[in-house]
Amino acid sequence: MGLPGCIAVIVLLLISWREGEAAMFTFVNRCADTVWPGVLSNAGTARLGTTGFELPPGASRAVPAPSAWSGRLWARTGCAQDGATGRLVCATGDCGSGTAECAGAGAAPPATLAEFTLDGTGGLDFYDVSLVDGYNLPVLVEPSSGERPGGASSAGSCASAGCAADLNAMCPAELRSGGGAACRSACDAFGRPEYCCSGAYANPGTCRPTSYSQVFKMACPRSYSYAFDDPTSTFTCAGGPDYTVTFCPGATPSS
Repeated sequence: MGLPGCIAVIVLLLISWREGEAAMFTFVNRCADTVWPGVLSNAGTARLGTTGFELPPGASRAVPAPSAWSGRLWARTGCAQDGATGRLVCATGDCGSGTAECAGAGAAPPATLAEFTLDGTGGLDFYDVSLVDGYNLPVLVEPSSGERPGGASSAGSCASAGCAADLNAMCPAELRSGGGAACRSACDAFGRPEYCCSGAYANPGTCRPTSYSQVFKMACPRSYSYAFDDPTSTFTCAGGPDYTVTFCPGATPSS
């Protein structure tokens, strides 16, 4: 095989490799304490290379995602091994696996969730930060403004999403959880249809913001505050950017 043929094969291999990788998620911990990120892939989508790990203060870790991946990311806090069983137990966001890897299990509420659908409708990425299942710590999602090979430029079409506010400090007393370590949603706390957008309230016309969801929305306007909060809370990005997910970012997303 001549040099032109070798170059063509290398180019095809590179294209195939990039097509199999949709994005790179970089987890950053700016909290004062260690957190344990958890990853839950949606049904029918390939898993990431990890479903959970330990992330010390100031540390970061990059995790590649396969093409068309969808799922949710979060951080567990206050984790320690149980002296009797040896299982990892977390104060908030526990997935119940007993280890750093969540192995297909989701976060127990209350927990702040970062949700993604990569390469969705129209080739767009869809992402949001949700407080629908409550809140345990600030989370910021930032798309890169660059371009990965084979994708159109994403500059100007993406926005940061998230909640940088300390909702635990302003959480209504009746929603406080874990001695103030987290803040429950009204649905989780009371189970009433008007808070859960269920039954007669299972549509945007009847399920409206409540005094509780408005506490979340006023503090975190770029986060989901209740189930039908789509117009101001779901963000899209073209061009296949990478994403940085920062825990305890210390600054609000840009307007």
